[in-house]
Amino acid sequence: MSPSRHAVAASHVFDGTGLHRDSAVVIEGTDIVAIEARNNLPPGLPVRTLQSGAWLAPGFIDTQVNGGGDVLFNDEPTVDGIAAIAAAHRRFGTTALLPTLISDTPEISAKAITAVAAAHAAIPSVLGIHLEGPFLSPERPGVHNPHVLRRPDGDDLKMITHHGHGVTLVTLAPEQVPAGFINELAAAGVRVALGHSVATYAQTRAAMAEGLNGFTHLFNAMRPLASREPGPIAAALEEPSVWFGMIVDGVHVDPAMLRLALRGVAQPVLVTDAMPPVGGARPGFSLYGDEITVRDGRCLRADGTLAGSMLDMASAVRNCVDQLGVPLTDALRFASSNPANFLGLGNRLGRLAPGYRADLVAVDPDTIDVVATWVAGAASDE
Repeated sequence: MSPSRHAVAASHVFDGTGLHRDSAVVIEGTDIVAIEARNNLPPGLPVRTLQSGAWLAPGFIDTQVNGGGDVLFNDEPTVDGIAAIAAAHRRFGTTALLPTLISDTPEISAKAITAVAAAHAAIPSVLGIHLEGPFLSPERPGVHNPHVLRRPDGDDLKMITHHGHGVTLVTLAPEQVPAGFINELAAAGVRVALGHSVATYAQTRAAMAEGLNGFTHLFNAMRPLASREPGPIAAALEEPSVWFGMIVDGVHVDPAMLRLALRGVAQPVLVTDAMPPVGGARPGFSLYGDEITVRDGRCLRADGTLAGSMLDMASAVRNCVDQLGVPLTDALRFASSNPANFLGLGNRLGRLAPGYRADLVAVDPDTIDVVATWVAGAASDE
């Protein structure tokens, strides 16, 4: 175990905004208390010095994690299942995440919410839950089971707005929910994102007026951008106060489209949409009883439908730099401070600054290989 007060020193410390050379993050307990030049550290303070050239940055925050470590959240909506998923993703720099439930029955949804409430209290990495569905368009189901897609009722509202499990993010199709539903979710503190939707531009703008401020895996499973009906994509990219998820794996969206999206004014958030093989040992998994196989880096149903991804957050950052031409500092922000702000946690997570939780990732800046992570001050190798 690390001593109560200690420091981690690196050639470069990226605090979420600026870059500090030859500096150290000073940690006490679970929190950051200072960033200091290495030669200003007090004598006797225990210091872990990273390998030459390494960068220290805010830990990655993944808002869309369906599984990992050979566990699918839908199949194991338990504290143990969540712990296995979190452990698998921590190897790739993810220090905080939202276990994501793909559209399922009300019974499974209730079990998932209960499990996340317990996990949130016991596992610092677990920030809450992402309910991706079931209030989605049957015209854009993707790999979601169309038989469980439905419109919400009063019981759903009560279940979703029940507090005690941290942040709740709901992905829905605005055209599939009654007027006022998004407003009620947002008023209860729920984060609301558009996804798997054929909403028009006007419907999307109306949903945004009610409180929707996120877009789940932009471009995928939504009405496409068109000259006479710009749809949700245009609505998202012209608004600076919304966030959009990007799956940067070279598979889900062509890099040229993502480069175009980055020219808009909305806030990009890297997500993995990860499935059980990430950090696992098995070559495939089962979803809704269908066998999903991994081929050429893709998770595929027998009919060729993409079923989530094989992406991890370190690879997402690397691809952001290599495929999209984004500076490393921006890619790191897309993986840390932007998702923290989207979830309403930007005053506690996503930066390296006094008063923030000591969630850190150390990476090789050339390969984006993860050297070490810290969650609430505890190192991954402790």
